Amino acid sequence: MSRAALRTELDEYQVWFLTGSQGLYGEETLAQVAAQSRVIAEALDAGTPVRVVWKPVLTDRDVIRRTMLEANSDDAVIGLVAWMHTFSPAKMWISGLDLLQKPLLHLHTQAEVELPWATIDMDFMNLNQAAHGDREFGYIQSRLGVARTTVSGHVSDPRVVAEVSTWQRAAAGRAALQSLRLARFGDNMRFVAVTEGDKTEAERRLGVQVNTWGVNELAAAVDAAEPAEIDALIAEYVELYDVAPELLPGAARHASLRYGAAIEVGLRSFLEEGGFGAFTTNFEDLGGLRQLPGLAVQRLMAEGYGFGAEGDWKTAVLVRLANVMGAGLSGGASLMEDYTYDLTPGNERILGAHMLEVSPSLTTTRPRLEIHPLGIGGREDPVRLVFTADAGPGVVVALSDMGDRLRLTGNDVTLVDAPDLPRLPVGRAVWRPAPDFPTSTACWLEAGAAHHTVMSTAVGLETFRTFATMVGIELMEITDDTSVPSFVRELRLNDAYQRLTGR
Repeated sequence: MSRAALRTELDEYQVWFLTGSQGLYGEETLAQVAAQSRVIAEALDAGTPVRVVWKPVLTDRDVIRRTMLEANSDDAVIGLVAWMHTFSPAKMWISGLDLLQKPLLHLHTQAEVELPWATIDMDFMNLNQAAHGDREFGYIQSRLGVARTTVSGHVSDPRVVAEVSTWQRAAAGRAALQSLRLARFGDNMRFVAVTEGDKTEAERRLGVQVNTWGVNELAAAVDAAEPAEIDALIAEYVELYDVAPELLPGAARHASLRYGAAIEVGLRSFLEEGGFGAFTTNFEDLGGLRQLPGLAVQRLMAEGYGFGAEGDWKTAVLVRLANVMGAGLSGGASLMEDYTYDLTPGNERILGAHMLEVSPSLTTTRPRLEIHPLGIGGREDPVRLVFTADAGPGVVVALSDMGDRLRLTGNDVTLVDAPDLPRLPVGRAVWRPAPDFPTSTACWLEAGAAHHTVMSTAVGLETFRTFATMVGIELMEITDDTSVPSFVRELRLNDAYQRLTGR
């Protein structure tokens, strides 16, 4: 079946590589600077997920300013990498850095790994003085309060390439949010606090447009699904999943599967026609829908869409963000909810799931497509994919509106093999949180973090940390090194910093 897929790949983006120097050294030296900086840019381009585009060496205030303005106006450019190969007097960068609206990575490197000790002369010293020039550049960035990521080392070092790649992925996520349109079908769940939030602040800080559409507009799109489109999806389901016999063509409950497919056809068409990359639903507001969307939501998340249940648009933003940042990596991203605990001393585990909507991108196994009653929502039994997320490292991240700012809270987790769950017919995950269960949960509660999260098994906290720096929002991290007292102290310090700076 032909469909216009949501763009999640990173190949539409580029990063500009800027090299700083000055006219003092003469044309011969500047030619060497250009040749060597091209080599560095080409090495990064070959080793990182986003195209790196070399730009001519910058030696003039006005050219620097125009370069920043050009980068700002080019939607394909998601960030700049800057390296002061020689010594670039930092005052020439002030106006350009003041105008820059794209993420910046300061690469502190040099042309060669080893020094030719026996032949070093003053010409060599004048050319290879990034140790000098980058300190000047670092000063002016700090003086101006420029948010940036700093990576130090030679590009032949896999660590350096990995750190630049992480920054690129965060920058791509930021760029995707800058153009993200999110459709809420109905409002959020009644009387719930944490799914509320300031949509205006979200657009100012993150760029995402959050608006609401009546659920019956979606129901009309579902009712308009053509039989041939439904047939094509049914064939796809049979190919990809172990379909319960009662749902197969000609079986007793096949009509329910056809309606689940109609939901996917209608929902997809609505999102594509409106240019939406994320959406929410709410079981309290289903209008003319006969089923709570389950299967369709799971499949759309696996394709890269953001989703939040119960009107939770903030989590929908995070799912879309994680899908973009993790593009091309193994693993996936999904709405997740801490549902219940196994509190066996020394073997505490968290069982996470949702009513229906967990993305199959979290598993490499073949999901089973089933139908079961749902004791909430008051509609027909919905179809859904049933599976357990793969064991391995992951992270759960929540976005909360704290009144005066947005706060991300993230926790490193280890997904583990689940016991048999024959009576729990939903997508689910079982994990152990770092550093341990009591510390993790106490810190999560102290942070006021939400019960809905994005679970990512593709990117970790370092990518979310880089993203948070780029967009200027708080990130509270719960890792193997976390203790409750230190975590609470950091929360209090952040509160004081926010009140003092208004940032």
